[in-house]
Amino acid sequence: MVRMLFFRGVKMKKRILSYFSKGEIALWVCSVCVIIVSFFLFGGNGNLTLIASLIGVTSLIFLAKGNPFGNVLMIIFSVLYTIISYTFRYYGEMITYMLMTAPMAAFALVSWLKNPYDKSKKSEVKVRKFSKEILITGLFLTTVVTIVFYFILKYLGTSNLIPSTISIATSFFAAYLTFRRTPYFPLAYALNDIVLIVMWIMASITDREYISVIICFVVFLANDLFGFISWKRMEKRQSICKL
Repeated sequence: MVRMLFFRGVKMKKRILSYFSKGEIALWVCSVCVIIVSFFLFGGNGNLTLIASLIGVTSLIFLAKGNPFGNVLMIIFSVLYTIISYTFRYYGEMITYMLMTAPMAAFALVSWLKNPYDKSKKSEVKVRKFSKEILITGLFLTTVVTIVFYFILKYLGTSNLIPSTISIATSFFAAYLTFRRTPYFPLAYALNDIVLIVMWIMASITDREYISVIICFVVFLANDLFGFISWKRMEKRQSICKL
């Protein structure tokens, strides 16, 4: 039994190493190490923050590959991040991830599974070309959602109302682009990462434990920028294969 598990583990390790490039593995390992070190160095706000951060950064590596499993991890991360946001009365983040990011990740999961690049295997989604229709529709929906949530957050007495509202706008737009399978969704998430870095810097002024959350989103920013590069390469490769 032990021997069987050992060989299965070796086989799985080889499969993972063959699926991800050395650069992708290096990025993930560095990201995980930075998150863990910062958590213990600055005294992260509970083990939940560490677990959420590790799940979140792992989801980004899979999303960068166009793998639907990344959306599964994003749903889990959204649930955990909702709880973390509640502890600091960041109701904007809480509502965003609970009622918007998690459901949108679920919709994106279905969309990606229905639109694989290769129908024989569903480990890579088919990239959709960015268009004016996608942009206009996305901006319209984002504007409506942002206005509605602004008044909701104001009523709830949300901390740092304006940054929280901006975070909703960038997060929704990013989730929408993810659902539409365009290469620009990582850039939208990168913009959201910047907003969140600013928000958690504000939070860390009163509680230094939130510094680990700041570093988490700095790591997310680096991964999202890599994700954009990866998706542009994927888009180019898929378009060449069509010819």
